[in-house]
Parts: sequence; C-alpha cells; structure tokens
Amino acid sequence: MRNKITLHIFILILFCAFIALARAANETASNDSWLWLEEVDGINALAWVNGQNLRTAAELKSKPEFESLHQQALETLNSESRIPSVAQRGKWLYNLWRDEKHPRGIYRRTTIEEFRKTEPKWETILDIDGLSQKENKQWVFHSMDCLEPEYRHCLVSLAPGGTDASEIREFDMENLAFFTEGFFVPVSKSSASWLDANTLFVSPDTGKGSVTESGYPRIVKIWKRGTPLAGAQTIYEGNVKSVSSSAYRIRTDTGNIDLVTESPSYWSQIYYYLTDGWLQKLHIPETAVVEGGFRGKLVVSLKADWTDMNFKEGSVIISNTKELGRAFELLVAPTDNEIIQGVVPTKSAILIKTLHNVQGRLYRYVQEGSDWKRSPIPFPDNGAIDIASVDDQSGNFFVQFQSFTTPPTLYYVQANSQNPEKMKAQEATFDGSKFAVDQFWATSNDGTKVPYFIVMKKGTPMDGKNPTHIFSYGGFRNSLTPSYSGSYEQLSGAYGKLWLERGGVFVVANIRGGGEFGESWHQAALRENHVKSFEDFEAIARDLFTRKITSPKHLGIEGRSNGGLLVLALMIRHPELYGAIICGSPLVDMLRYHKLLAGASWMAEYGDPEVPADRKFLETYSPYQLLKKDQKYPPVFFYASTRDDRVHPGHGRKAVAKMIELGYNDTFYYENTEGGHGASSTNEQLAYRLALAYTHLWQHLR
Repeated sequence: MRNKITLHIFILILFCAFIALARAANETASNDSWLWLEEVDGINALAWVNGQNLRTAAELKSKPEFESLHQQALETLNSESRIPSVAQRGKWLYNLWRDEKHPRGIYRRTTIEEFRKTEPKWETILDIDGLSQKENKQWVFHSMDCLEPEYRHCLVSLAPGGTDASEIREFDMENLAFFTEGFFVPVSKSSASWLDANTLFVSPDTGKGSVTESGYPRIVKIWKRGTPLAGAQTIYEGNVKSVSSSAYRIRTDTGNIDLVTESPSYWSQIYYYLTDGWLQKLHIPETAVVEGGFRGKLVVSLKADWTDMNFKEGSVIISNTKELGRAFELLVAPTDNEIIQGVVPTKSAILIKTLHNVQGRLYRYVQEGSDWKRSPIPFPDNGAIDIASVDDQSGNFFVQFQSFTTPPTLYYVQANSQNPEKMKAQEATFDGSKFAVDQFWATSNDGTKVPYFIVMKKGTPMDGKNPTHIFSYGGFRNSLTPSYSGSYEQLSGAYGKLWLERGGVFVVANIRGGGEFGESWHQAALRENHVKSFEDFEAIARDLFTRKITSPKHLGIEGRSNGGLLVLALMIRHPELYGAIICGSPLVDMLRYHKLLAGASWMAEYGDPEVPADRKFLETYSPYQLLKKDQKYPPVFFYASTRDDRVHPGHGRKAVAKMIELGYNDTFYYENTEGGHGASSTNEQLAYRLALAYTHLWQHLR
C-alpha cells in the first residue's frame, strides 16, 4: 500500500512539473511581442524585413568605404584564377563554376590532360542560370551523384533559393539531358542514392508521418525504376523522435556493403547492413561513424572510447571481412597533439588527414600482407589540407592546400606515388609576404590552454589600437584551420583585400566545441558546458589586450549559425569587451529553437528546453531573453536569408526588433531573399553582404 501511495505521489509530482514547464513555455511565447516575425513569408514579417533592408542600405552604403569594398569583393570572388573544385569520375573532371557571366553557375567537365593546361577547355553539362530562366525558378546547384563505373546515370540535387530542401532529378551524362522518364523526387529534405542503374535507396518526405520531429525522413525504401514512389518497398522505419534515417551502398573492389542508418540524435548512429533482404545490426558504438569501405571491409572512426574492445577515442578501426561489424583491428590512433580529422578509403589505400596543433598533415596507409604501412604525403607546414576528390577506379586523388597567406593550390597524387603534382594555383589576391602568421595560446577560466591564429602586417605597432577582427564558431565538432578565405566560407582571399591590406588584424579562435583537438574538445562544451566556448573566447580577447595587439574599442567579433549564438552570448556577458559585432544566420532564442525548422535535431548539442534541468542552463545564456535596456551593447550587423530552412530567420529578426525596441539604434539587419543557410546564392549576393559587414567593422573599430 505504501509503495502505491509513493508511486502516486511521484506521478503527481511529475505531472505538476510538466504542467509548470508547459505553462512557462506558453508564457514565454505569449510574452514575446515579436513572435509574428517567425512567420517566414508572412506579409507583415516581410514588410518588416524590407524596411530593415532599406534602413541598413541607407546607413552602410552611404559610407565612403562601401563602394571600394563591394568592388574588391566582387572582383576577388569572380577571379578567373580561382581554383576549380573538381570531382573525378573516370577520365572526366567535373566542376561547378560561378562568375559574372554565370552567377548561378555552369556544371562542366574536362579531362585530366586538358586540365593540366594553363587554359583548359571545358564542356558545359548543365547551365543552372539557363535552367532557372527556363523554369522561372531560382535554382541553386547542390550536388551530382553518378553511378559508377559508367557514370551515365546521375542524381542531380537542385534547391529553390538555396534551401536545404532540394529537388532530385535523374540526369543522362551520355546525352547531357534529364531523363524524360527518370527518377524524380519533388522539393523536400529527402535523400536518394544508387543501388544499381534501375534501383535507388530513397528516404522520402511524403507528408505527415514520414518525417521526424526534426523535419528529416525517417523511412527507408527501395525504389525500382518505372514504379511510383508511393509503391516503393519499405525496408526500415525510424523513430519519429530520432533525427533521420537513410541508406546507401559502399562499393569496394571485392564487394558491396549496403548500410541502413538511423540517427537517434545528432551525435549518434545505429547502423544495419542489408544482406539477402535481412537487416543485421552492426555491433559498434552509437557514437562511431562508418567512413567507407576498403576491400570489402568497413572503415570506422570512433568518437568515444570503446572500452570493451580497448580502442581509444579518435581511433580508426577496420572490420574483419568474415565477421562484418563484429571483429575489428586498429589502423591508427591519435596522439596527444595530433588528432585524426578525416578518413578517406580509396581503391588502393586509406588516406588519413590529421591536425597537428590545428595544422594539416596527410598520410597514406597501404596494406602489405597483414600489416599496414604508413607514408606521409609531403605538403607545406602551417596550412590546411583537404582531400578534394578521389577517383574510385584508379585510387588517384586531388588535394587542396592553403594557408592564411598562401592561395589555394591544387595537387594531383597518383595511387603509386608519394610526390604530389602541382596542377593549379590561384593568383594571390594580396601580397602574403607582408604579413606575419602566429599561433598563440590563451588560458581559459578552468586552466585549459586555448589556441588562436593571428594574421597581421609585419611591424604592426603593439599599441592596443589595431582594428582587430576575430572569427570563431565553437560547436558541432567543426574545426577552423588556416585558410586563405580567413573563415570557413569560400571567400577566395577576399579578407586580404577587405581587411588585412587596409591595416586590420585577423584572428581565428579555436575554442572548445569545435573539433580541433578531437571529440573531447567538442564534448567539453556540450549542453550545460556550452559556456566553456564563451569563456575560451573571452580568454583570447583578453590575451589580445594583454599583448597590446588591440583593445575593446578596436575589437570586432564575427560568427555565423552556432557562431552567431556565440557572438550574441558574448555581447550580453561582457559588452565592454567589444567594439562591433557581425552576427550571421544566428541561433538567438534558445528556449524555442527546438520548435523552429531543424532545431529539434540539435538537442544533443544544446539540451532540451522542455526538460527543466536543461531549460535552467539554457536560460543562463539564451540571448533573446537576456537582452536588456541600458547595457551599452556594441553596434551589431545581422544578416540572414528568407530561404534558410535550417536555422529559422525568425531568430535574427526577433533579436534585431527587440534591440531596436530597447533603443539600440546601431543595430542593422540584412536579409537576402534567397541563399539558404549560407545567406547567398551568387557571388554578387555574397560580395554585397561582405561589403556591408566590413563597412560596419571599419566604421566602428578605427
């Protein structure tokens, strides 16, 4: 009897807590006078956006710096010497190219022999501008997935206005046209991949019940050519509270591996392999990531210690062919100062990209009998390395190298060679020899040493008066490495013209939450510990002051997406530390983020506002609720996109409206009508936004 009473009391307490939380959530929403700005295409919301765009243009375009900044940004972004990002398929190299004549881009191809020439001849495959004009839609090219080894059948992903949601069409690479009776998936966040020339794995969004609470597909089907999508065979159904489910085929020279995966959270995956129509679970930790296949084996990276198997976090392991997903051997483990950033299996070897104190290195692992031989592939120090493309047939691959002062350079590495062949190098947009690059370390509140890169003119006076621009992110395992773009956008050296050559100092802050030192660096700033990323950033800012590189009135900070949350939280915590802020596509309302677009998928990163304990720590830094009057916030320039279907534009809109209401008239907002989460679809759109942002910095930091 006593146990029953205790249980009833416990249930009553839970019920009361639920009611209290629901009431608090409703009160939060009902007390939000700017909630109507969350109506993405609402008449009143768009009228407000248009008004803010006009106000921002009137303020910033009138400044003397704007025109020259805009022109320099556009010239740099449209430069013919930019390195084309290539995808190798058989004898062809494919590339999407945007310039002044093709603002939305042309998808084109050439041969490797032709590509070696100074001015290679390209064949246009698909004109995105022409397609947009013909169909009267603002298409943005996302991807082209072609079925090997013939590469004739291709799935083209096209997004209206640059959204994450896209339309999937089948393209005929032989006749250079869309198949009239080909596979087609309407605009949605669906995914599709090839099984064979007449069969797809597809995870469709077919309406109510087919997607998760995060807005991604939860059902996996096998779809045969010539049959309706609605009649495709369902092989898996994920939980509605998971993030997503999908399937794909890994092709190796000794056999294929078909995988079905469900992501219960942003940082976990459950894998099944499909054999003879049966799904069998892979016995690996849910935090592990399948990177691909090598000679019929699975290549897996670990994001946490696998204590049962005695493998440490960050290791790369390989399955035993006969016991797929049950027996593993170690390929490589991280060291104290070198972590594994990327794993790319090829036909002849496994490529391992590492970060040694946030600087890139590349190794090739070749199997000789039962042993693995590691060989370094030489590239300059103090830069970033990216494996741009791998040829599935030969194992040859392209690598792009760049640094803060070295323009992107594309190298070709053959499968049997250790000597990279330099293929293309972008012309310098600024004289890198005039600038010094250093890496310093600041000490955060808990004693953690946090690195940052700094780029400035040689001989810059240490008088605390240098206009300084810090870029950071601090979340989702993203690593910020030395880049000619300055940030993680493809700016092709624009920051050199717009900032460095004009006397600015540039800083990249490698704060916790990123992946610069492995998963532990990321985990250190999750959920209730997210404030660690704020503390790390503040330590770097104060270190810059101590070194007399700059001072608060000359310090500007920038972040986008999670980085937008970062800079607004920093502003609220210590407005006295900063002279100006750039905040792009930000998360702002952390008590409602899970209800907006893809927000529910990020609760493993931030916490769940519906859980009282989580809500309590979210309330300590959610910028929207903490904005107050008479705080002397620095001037802020916000930017976003109406067509951002990942981070809701309502976040930025509401923050701007509230700040102006509170009297912060140095708050400005620009919302592009397209562009998706990146907030721009063409070089012209990006150049305009860059000019606004840098005008804002120069106006307030000199």
